[in-house]
Amino acid sequence: MRRPPIDLRGRLLPFAERWRDAVLAAAVVGFSVGLIVAGCQRLTLDVLLDRVRDLPLWVVLAAPAAGLVLCAATLRGLAGGASPGISDAYIESFHDPRHDLPVRDAPGRTLASVLTLGFGGALGLEGLALYVGSSVGTAAQQRLRRLFRPSDTKVLLVAGAAAGLAAVFKAPATGAVFALEVPYWDDLARRKLVPALVGAATGYLGYVAVNGTAPIVPGEGAPHLDATAIVGSLVLGVVAGVGARMFARLLQHAKRFERRRPLAVRLPLAGVSLALLVGAGRMLTDETLVLGPGYDALRWALEPGHGTWILLALLALRCLATAATLAGGGAGGLFIPLVVAGALLGRAAGVAVGQPADEALFLVVGVAAFLGAGYRVPLAAVMFVAESTGRATFVVPGLLAAVAAYLVMGNASVADGQVATGGTSRPGGAGPPDGSGAPAT
Repeated sequence: MRRPPIDLRGRLLPFAERWRDAVLAAAVVGFSVGLIVAGCQRLTLDVLLDRVRDLPLWVVLAAPAAGLVLCAATLRGLAGGASPGISDAYIESFHDPRHDLPVRDAPGRTLASVLTLGFGGALGLEGLALYVGSSVGTAAQQRLRRLFRPSDTKVLLVAGAAAGLAAVFKAPATGAVFALEVPYWDDLARRKLVPALVGAATGYLGYVAVNGTAPIVPGEGAPHLDATAIVGSLVLGVVAGVGARMFARLLQHAKRFERRRPLAVRLPLAGVSLALLVGAGRMLTDETLVLGPGYDALRWALEPGHGTWILLALLALRCLATAATLAGGGAGGLFIPLVVAGALLGRAAGVAVGQPADEALFLVVGVAAFLGAGYRVPLAAVMFVAESTGRATFVVPGLLAAVAAYLVMGNASVADGQVATGGTSRPGGAGPPDGSGAPAT
């Protein structure tokens, strides 16, 4: 008996139409998120943080504590008492197919992050960008449910997150890969690649239309891939893996302190700690490099004339300041602090081996290793290096260092809620909030 012919057109057309709608929605979400993130960054860095830096020193020392107080008041008053963990909120929502990110909390939590960073908290803008993108994507998918099948949960959540990250990183491919890689500690999210790429591309376009295309980590020079560069990158990767593991443990202690201590205890302790750390950084460098996300510390690290020990001392101060900001209930991300830590470590290694100041090989390799290990995102870290430097010669040593650091990192991570491919929680971390143990698809 002859089988009827397969109607390929009838099967493929609905599929194409469905993905056409999803891609268009991801593009609109992405561009909107890029514009919002650009505005938030202008408000945070140009309006608030730059003005804080120009104030008398005693006010500068007190500013991070004031930011933590304002953050706590904003979370309680505008976000219904929501937690400050805006970066982890994306991972938790991704793994919970039955519950969306609470969009009603978005304005309050976004403002809390702006206040934390704008007053000098040592966290990253990508936490704000990730949360804003996730919230916009969630709101859009709630309104456009008819365009998606029940199995296509969280598509615009991921697209929005990728857009926010691509914007603040100034690296569209990195934003897409990071949004897909960070929910898991050993794999990538599935069936969301196309929306993530589209959201990241349009988010980047929206952002650079306002804030320009200058990379976060400039890669100077053309490194020679000789034995010194390769072996040095592997050694630096191992050291960065150890450092990232220690940093992750410090941050997990800070998060537990924030959850378990009352506001009246953690705010004064965190405020005093930040004032001392900012003051120590000022005495060490004559600049307020411990204040804020750390972009100025990246610039400072690239300048000639800094010794190995002063670079390592600033690295320690910034890591402690990030932990103190988290312990005090600050809202922000950890990507940029990891980038800054890796840059300082890599520059210190470069100074130790006599690398010229105009050659940023070890600085870039340190970024890839520290970031890839800390967030367990080696692919996104190497992609970030490639996009930031625009030079393929940085990719191979960056890849070797990122893999070495990732292996040394073990099961530790700076993020909560990451799960393994099969849905089991990473050792020491939280699993899916619904307790099902099944990854979202």
